[in-house]
Amino acid sequence: MEVTMDPLFLAWSYFRRRKLQQCSDICTKILQDSPYDQAAWSLKTRALTEMVYIDEVEVDQEGIAEMMLDESSIAQVARPGTSLRLPGTSQGGGPTPAVRPMTQSGRPITGFVRPSTQSGRPGTMEQAIKTPRTASTARPVTSASGRFIRLGTASMLTNPDGPFINLSRLNLAKYSQKPNLSRTLFEFIFHHENDVKNALDLAAQATEHAQFKDWWWKVQLGKCYYRLGLYREAEKQFRSALNHQEVVDTYLYLAKVYQRLDQPITALNLFKQGLDHFPGEVTLLTGIARIHEEMNNVSSATEYYKDVLKQDNTHVEAIACIGSNHFYTDQPEIALRFYRRLLQMGVYNCQLYNNLGLCCFYAQQYDMTLSSFERALALVANDEEQADVWYNIGHVAVGIGDLTLAYQCFKLALAFNNDHAEAYNNLAVLELRKGRIEQIGDLQSSYTAAQKSEDSFPEHVDTQQLLKQLRQHFAVL
Repeated sequence: MEVTMDPLFLAWSYFRRRKLQQCSDICTKILQDSPYDQAAWSLKTRALTEMVYIDEVEVDQEGIAEMMLDESSIAQVARPGTSLRLPGTSQGGGPTPAVRPMTQSGRPITGFVRPSTQSGRPGTMEQAIKTPRTASTARPVTSASGRFIRLGTASMLTNPDGPFINLSRLNLAKYSQKPNLSRTLFEFIFHHENDVKNALDLAAQATEHAQFKDWWWKVQLGKCYYRLGLYREAEKQFRSALNHQEVVDTYLYLAKVYQRLDQPITALNLFKQGLDHFPGEVTLLTGIARIHEEMNNVSSATEYYKDVLKQDNTHVEAIACIGSNHFYTDQPEIALRFYRRLLQMGVYNCQLYNNLGLCCFYAQQYDMTLSSFERALALVANDEEQADVWYNIGHVAVGIGDLTLAYQCFKLALAFNNDHAEAYNNLAVLELRKGRIEQIGDLQSSYTAAQKSEDSFPEHVDTQQLLKQLRQHFAVL
């Protein structure tokens, strides 16, 4: 006689093993037989939520539409070193912009791509306005809303006949009084259905039912307010939650609010306050390092990344950022050790081999340089990566004096990405060396461009020399 496992237990087993679709299918069968089975209903909501769950702690990137359509008023002229939006000069003896490349917003390009510091080139405001609107908002698609709208459509995919839970017919007041069901239901509404307003109603009623003493519900209220752009209300909820219960995630959520409000100093103080309660917590140390890096205080960021590695020696972001900093401070041999460590850990992608190739070249290990770039070309995922690799190979060609190869590499970089400004610049220099000058004697355009260069980087020696020569020309005229 064959013994069959209890379906609910089997579904729970699938859930624990992250086989979420099988878990959801079994729960659906159970609910067809007994539609009021609360355990199966709750487990299915959890399984569907886990399928589309994204950690809200990571600071999401602020898109160009969000910057231009932001209604919150912030001081236009902030003091130096107190704002993430003003490009600051290098602090603490880090490399200058002549050595370390900067993004268009004036921040140094980090060694690790993350949501808040994408090193990719941003789009234009015209593109943001022309983009079609989403179903639930009249604003253009932003870096946040586009992702959330896509997640919201997942509810239709899980059940072809319609959504699993009809939110418009749901009695939120009844569910808010059932602690076992209300939490799973909230996460389902917030993450899977992407209905922030209903999630906010449920969280508010559940908080009231808990007599405003449940820290978890206050954090969820803060998340809803943050998603709706009500940052000061979110701050109040997270502060209140911290008074009830010290939790690392709440510190991270609150710091995320302060970063969106452009208050990096407050966020740093909050992280340090969190470290008093949770000494050596990796996520808090990483948060401090990221803010220092965004404020162009690279030496302090490196110190905190080293503290991160003392706690977790396999932290990819810390290893990559320290390696990047050593490379830009003229220590390619040490950077090479950090990137080799990433290879040993199993990181295997185009960017890593690209960096290895550059480190080998500047450390004069020429035998490894081209083989690293060949690996990088074999692992490219898109045209922008391909353009970057060819651009770096062109740099190597300039270094060894093969200007013909360099010319072809920069042309290839532009073929894959015609917005690659650095490749255009280097091609112009090569054309100048060949004597192909189309504009001779346009001193006024040269003077205007040099002044813009001086505004963005006052300490650039070549710009100063060019301005001096131009002023002498104008004095003669």
